[in-house]
Amino acid sequence: MLHLLARGEDPRRIRVLDIRRPIRKDLLEGAATEVDFVQVDVSDSKAVQAAFDKPWPTAKSDIAGEPKPEITVFHTAATIRFFERDPSLLPLSEKVNLAGTQNVLDASRRVGASAFVYTSSGSISVHSTRFFLWPWETEPPQFTQVVNDDDALIPKRHEDFFSNYAVSKCSAERAVRAADKTPSGKGVLRTGCIRPGNGIYGPGGDLLVGFYLVKKTNPTWIPNIMQSFIYVENCSLAHLCYEARLIELQKGGTNPDIGGQAFCVADAGPPATYGDVYDALTQLSNGACHFPKLSCTTMLGIAHLVERYDLLWHSLARSPLASFAKLLPRLGGDIIFLQPSMFALTVIHLIFDDSRARSPPEKGGLGYNGTITTIEGVCKVTLEHQKGDGKGWERVVAGHKDEGHGFALARAEKGVEEVIEKVANGVGLEPKKTLS
Repeated sequence: MLHLLARGEDPRRIRVLDIRRPIRKDLLEGAATEVDFVQVDVSDSKAVQAAFDKPWPTAKSDIAGEPKPEITVFHTAATIRFFERDPSLLPLSEKVNLAGTQNVLDASRRVGASAFVYTSSGSISVHSTRFFLWPWETEPPQFTQVVNDDDALIPKRHEDFFSNYAVSKCSAERAVRAADKTPSGKGVLRTGCIRPGNGIYGPGGDLLVGFYLVKKTNPTWIPNIMQSFIYVENCSLAHLCYEARLIELQKGGTNPDIGGQAFCVADAGPPATYGDVYDALTQLSNGACHFPKLSCTTMLGIAHLVERYDLLWHSLARSPLASFAKLLPRLGGDIIFLQPSMFALTVIHLIFDDSRARSPPEKGGLGYNGTITTIEGVCKVTLEHQKGDGKGWERVVAGHKDEGHGFALARAEKGVEEVIEKVANGVGLEPKKTLS
């Protein structure tokens, strides 16, 4: 939204649909206050259609006698249940990620939208692996994975995806891509998908870098892992680039037709390790933010126990013995995120190749030019956090306390920290040393 305002869009020609109102300071001041907000659950088709049908207010940019401006839809909503992989739990992700996306697509076509840009996920190409090794093995299979736009990389079986989240996002991406060139109002809809790196972070209370700054103490077991992150401004820019390409196609542009495709995008420069991010945050916070190291093997063993207990609870809740589920306490707090599927995404070297997105439009690219590196992005997030003395950020993080919100790794680490504190208070041990 801020990028749309910065490029000169009339705020009364922007509408935000979300399940909760924005609380970030920069979204509550200046021109952003004129942007219409509709609180809606995208899994509710009638509510979504009503939000799309809502009349637009009179705007300064209106010209008497001219047709109404064309509509672009940026669909970014998702429930991020990284921690589940059992097929029986897939509907919990599909409700928002697939059915919700279809609802937004249908509503977009009913109002005659001309461009639809969907935030997919680069994780749909990530293959699950096993981490318990034989004595003669030195690393897990597919310990290093290079992800690009090639659809052949996408797993073919449910069990090969790293989690249900990836399965649901892959299905939604297919729906969006299939909707390209379909009737929309009196015209046609052009669509495209952006596959961001893992994961998205930025100022205002993100649930990765910003979450680390709020927590301060962040137990970790993956400092050596290299991954392609993406700063939120880079990610936003990629969406705007795709929109521009789709609008050019609608106007008869001569560049290659890239409608109905998907593009990976990541930060500029070589990918960073989690340790690089940890070191930067430790230095920038003058040591207030620190990352005690735990045993990855121990955490993986605990993760399997958490998963088995959670599956037992769900199985009972859906069975004729559902009354017994009430006798078993549901796993609370952020420990629920510590499950094996989270390891399948974060305990591998994951390198994104966004060269096709960075290619010029005349060569079939987006012309994407995200220039911010991961370490520069970390510095930007830290600076904004310090400007506000961390105030407001905790409210944003607290607003993402539901299971489907937030980046699983940070939430899992927070859950481990909570357990560590309880053990330390209860038995007087130093569990960080015990688990390291």
